[in-house]
Amino acid sequence: MSVGQSTAAELVHNIFDLQRALRAVTAASMKYSELGPAHTGVLFFIGEGGPLRASALAARLGIGPSALSRQLADLEQYGFVVRTPDPMDGRACLLSLSPQGRACLAETYERRAETLRGILADWTEGEAEAASLSVQQLTVALRAAGPHPDGVPPAAGSGAAPTTLDTTGNDGRHHPDPASETTKEER
Repeated sequence: MSVGQSTAAELVHNIFDLQRALRAVTAASMKYSELGPAHTGVLFFIGEGGPLRASALAARLGIGPSALSRQLADLEQYGFVVRTPDPMDGRACLLSLSPQGRACLAETYERRAETLRGILADWTEGEAEAASLSVQQLTVALRAAGPHPDGVPPAAGSGAAPTTLDTTGNDGRHHPDPASETTKEER
């Protein structure tokens, strides 16, 4: 059974409303950081995807390479992003986070999580987990429907079902990893 038109329209409205609310909360927390939201977004996608080419990063962000170049220049100047030669193509470079970049991103996540924790003080753990799962499922569906940097859609169901097992990724966050033996409760 598919989603009805009015439900889809309401969801679109709610997504945009959430986006505006997130921008407001993020802007308030920016006073503690010299990085703007665009820089933080670039760090997130580099951290999430591991070493990747600038062209793949631009495609993932939905922007052109020239729009990305200024953020990359700033992040390299801060020492947060490093370029290494692509072993598959010596003419190209791969972008990855430096240890300082991973630390900055982890600190940003920690600060934002603490802010959100305060905002959700009257929520139960179950409510927060249910909201997180819904957002994750929506993100997976949107990514599956959108353009793919390498031209290959993700495997069906990849990332759709979170597990309680996870590991810390290059971006400083915990990501599902069935091979990990650390459970959420152990963290």
